[in-house]
Amino acid sequence: MLDINLLGTGGMVPLPGRFLTALMIRCRGAAILIDCGEGTQVAIRAAGLGFKQIGVIALTHFHADHIAGLPGLLLTIGNSGRTEPLTIVGPQYVGQIVDCLRVIAPQLPYPIEYREIMSDGPVWADGPLSLSVQAVEHWIPCYAYKVSLARSAKFNADKARELNIPVRSWSVLQSGAAVEVDGRIINPGAVMGPARKGLEVCYATDLRPGEGLVRFAENADLFICEGMYGDPELYEKAVEHRHCLFTEAADMAARAGVSALWLTHFSPSMPDPENYLPQARAVFANTFIDQTGVTLRFQDA
Repeated sequence: MLDINLLGTGGMVPLPGRFLTALMIRCRGAAILIDCGEGTQVAIRAAGLGFKQIGVIALTHFHADHIAGLPGLLLTIGNSGRTEPLTIVGPQYVGQIVDCLRVIAPQLPYPIEYREIMSDGPVWADGPLSLSVQAVEHWIPCYAYKVSLARSAKFNADKARELNIPVRSWSVLQSGAAVEVDGRIINPGAVMGPARKGLEVCYATDLRPGEGLVRFAENADLFICEGMYGDPELYEKAVEHRHCLFTEAADMAARAGVSALWLTHFSPSMPDPENYLPQARAVFANTFIDQTGVTLRFQDA
């Protein structure tokens, strides 16, 4: 399963009760952190989450409200007892950028492995969990991320009993190997259902709408997208600063056919983003906002 926690929903400047941008996705004891704005450590503590499990940090781009929390977080991860390598994914020169930030966090008890994004597509994988990216339009190189969890076919216990397959052999078949039962060779296909769609969460912030992002988010279970401005009258400002209106994010969600849209990255000049939620829902009904610290759980069973 995927546990998704939006740790920070603020853009540019943190506000009381609204930390800067960060998202944690946990899966089977491991965690991926996307962006690390100021206040991320406090948000992690407030949500009751841990630090040692963070094995991958993915950065959308190098603006301060997305990366300024890194030095302190890296130190805290070290103090949590982590000694295993930590991977940091980001646009070109990610290693140089993070190393500059680490001037105030030079000694860590674990190695850092950097992965530069040079083009759209897959950037990291570990078993059934993977990350891929899509470039979006902003002032500097910026990428949307898709976290995917592959799901195996469902085991048909009734069929296994019908074939008199001992329970001790079920896990072997589920792993993809054949078993021998009373002289018969039973292949996994005899008891496994059809392939199932995996779970997908798409995260995009600091951008203008684009067809590439719509295709990238297509059929995602959750689309987390920036909504810097709620007021439609701020359209020209959104264009000028390379950001999104609520209704523009909702339009992309509708065209991508996602299951749900979670808006984030609100302007500090918008203290009550929920006031503009009805306008977004008029475009895409399953839109919600401002649930910092709430954990969404997507089952892969």
